[in-house]
Amino acid sequence: MRPQMAIPARLSDLSPPRQALVRLCQTIDYGQILDLHIGADHEPSFCPEPQVIVEVKLDGDPRPLAETEQPDFVLRNEVLRLMDRIDEIGTGRIQKIEIRAGLPKRVLIHASLSEVIR
Repeated sequence: MRPQMAIPARLSDLSPPRQALVRLCQTIDYGQILDLHIGADHEPSFCPEPQVIVEVKLDGDPRPLAETEQPDFVLRNEVLRLMDRIDEIGTGRIQKIEIRAGLPKRVLIHASLSEVIR
């Protein structure tokens, strides 16, 4: 496991791949990101492309996060926790990220038995 870097507080503190993941969550709003690969550099990889499932709510007007239109903003706790998990994974993959109101809420991580019980 690599040493933990200081926790970024703003979108601009993240690497471009991590910024892209945050923006993807905002774009999806409600839904899931499936099979997101994490490279040896501890960064999300979009090659191969993850699958995306978008839930369309028909019972009201969509209200995007205020941050969606801003070029930089303070990261919410859910995003910081996701970035921590990505750091812990190293090389591997996230099987599923559940997104609610543009924020990652649950993560299913694909790991071998030896990785889980280390």
